Amino acid sequence: MSRRAAFAADVQETGVVVGLSHEGAGIVREGKTALVAGALPGETVRFRRWRRHRQYDEARLEAVLTPAANRVQPRCAHFEICGGCALQHLDSASQLALKQQQLTENLERIARLTPQRWLAPIRSPAWGYRRRARLGVKYVPRKGGVLVGFRERASHLIAQLARCEVLAAPIGELITPLASLIGELSIRDQLPQIEVAVGDEAAALVLRVLAAPSEEDLGRLCAFEAQHGVRLFLQTGGIDTVRPLSEPSAPLSYSLPEAGIELEFTPTDFIQVNAQANRALVAAAGDLLELTAEAEVLDLFCGLGNFSLALARRAKSVVGVEGEAKLIERARANAHRNGIGNAQFHQADLAGPDLSHMPWLKRAYSHLLLDPPRLGAREMLPAIARLAPRRLLYVSCHPGTLARDLGILVHEHGFELIAAGVVDMFAHTAHVESLALLGPPRARG
Repeated sequence: MSRRAAFAADVQETGVVVGLSHEGAGIVREGKTALVAGALPGETVRFRRWRRHRQYDEARLEAVLTPAANRVQPRCAHFEICGGCALQHLDSASQLALKQQQLTENLERIARLTPQRWLAPIRSPAWGYRRRARLGVKYVPRKGGVLVGFRERASHLIAQLARCEVLAAPIGELITPLASLIGELSIRDQLPQIEVAVGDEAAALVLRVLAAPSEEDLGRLCAFEAQHGVRLFLQTGGIDTVRPLSEPSAPLSYSLPEAGIELEFTPTDFIQVNAQANRALVAAAGDLLELTAEAEVLDLFCGLGNFSLALARRAKSVVGVEGEAKLIERARANAHRNGIGNAQFHQADLAGPDLSHMPWLKRAYSHLLLDPPRLGAREMLPAIARLAPRRLLYVSCHPGTLARDLGILVHEHGFELIAAGVVDMFAHTAHVESLALLGPPRARG
């Protein structure tokens, strides 16, 4: 008998939700812990367990018997099934408070730290903000044709969506038209995903195709591109095979108005998901670092220059380092395009072996910024400590690895945690974006 089958005859249970998991599910601790998706702290709920784990079970919400005061009606009609969002039923202020709590708990539990001060949350619009996404595509005749959307909750299946409330315009309104278009293609069962990329003035969709589209298919794709004002790209293999369906009139770009900068990017480049949150974050970075005209800045995991170029407007020099060669090319081109001559960019694997021989690590820096991936920057911490910058700003997309790295920087290398806070980068999800400001290492007696 399977684990799911073992629960089939179980009766419904009732319990009180005492907190939320890092994935946004309600935690019920009466008996074996149950994680109930859609339940909120303080609520009395009825639920049914459906998947067993060693320390907890996953459970489906059957009914909310006593709703929480901060429960709201989800805006999206697909919220209960789509896995793209986890917290639309929780008001925006409480979502931010939850993320602040998760950051606080990670710092206290993992790093044994509390900042000297907490930063006010960096806020952003809650709807139509998501400019990067990966949508699944599946031809399912028994469900009426092609499905386009995010995965269902706790499932590999594609949710059947009509539109999306969090995707940036115009993509959020194109779910149904995309499904109709793909359903008319001869390769409708050979198109498994779509990459979304939205700039300030244009939007792009990268269609992953496992078979070559016919001439009739190409005609339909071109007509869709013209009708909806989006740019279509076809990807036949690896990322190097991405090609525009037709020649784009201009590249994708986004601006950082406070710094007077416009950055160009391709549909497959990494950029921050939320444009307005990113603008506020970049501006906050310059303020928190307290840059002067004599500042010499090192930006680790610099990408295509998102922080580097804005900081260069306020500093004597900036050195950006990134592992992906194409992003370094983009950063250099963006520096040239914006007339910035005091920024240099280097490629290096920042999670690799000893980098002490690198020329960019043999010079002094007064300020340092790093924005690593979810795994954090553990391998770089000894080098950062040797550089001993006056101010260090750590931007993080994972509170656990942030806390681990801050604990090492403070307890092993003598830095001081001055401030920390959260960024509302991913509204309605359990994803926690945060930043932490550190002061220089204390002198060792």
